[in-house]
Amino acid sequence: MNSQTQRFSLRGAAGNIECALDLPNNTPRGIALVAHPHPLYGGTMDNKVAQTVARAFIALGYATARMNFRGVGKSEGEHDTGRGETDDMAVLLQHMQQQYPGLPVALGGFSFGTFVQSQLQQRLVAAGTPAERLVLVGTAAGKWAIPPVPANTILIHGEHDETIPLSDVFDWARPQDLPVIVIPGADHFFHRKLQHIKSFVVEMWHR
Repeated sequence: MNSQTQRFSLRGAAGNIECALDLPNNTPRGIALVAHPHPLYGGTMDNKVAQTVARAFIALGYATARMNFRGVGKSEGEHDTGRGETDDMAVLLQHMQQQYPGLPVALGGFSFGTFVQSQLQQRLVAAGTPAERLVLVGTAAGKWAIPPVPANTILIHGEHDETIPLSDVFDWARPQDLPVIVIPGADHFFHRKLQHIKSFVVEMWHR
């Protein structure tokens, strides 16, 4: 995202995973992982929405890591419909926990990335080590089998999302009694609306 971004690679089941790390100005208070949109439709860890979510976490004091999914950039392997991507995200989490032991974990995702992060959260819950909070932007409800998420999850969606209709998100959130923050006039990629994502995440985090 800037000159301070540290690029590194990890070894996953399908080969190398290209990763990026951004640190807050002060000692990190937590670890955050951010997942990008669908790799078969141009999604990368440098996607503007994914970067905006990362900036929100950095502003909150989190050591924030992103990664390119399989077949994107320098990440090896092929798209694995979310399963392998979740495996690789777990590898990144393990790496970050080794670098920053004992810190709480937050997960953020955009579009397809919301599917990956909700799947990872399911694994963490099963292991008894759930993430403290999720930030899901453009949640891929209706396109992917998004599992239930914690009540404190921050959900942000565009009013005019042409890829994932707002009604699909409401249908998924309603049974869970989850509030959804709707950005008026925003499309799927939040063109000219990105600033609202960061401000809402930072504002909602301490509630």
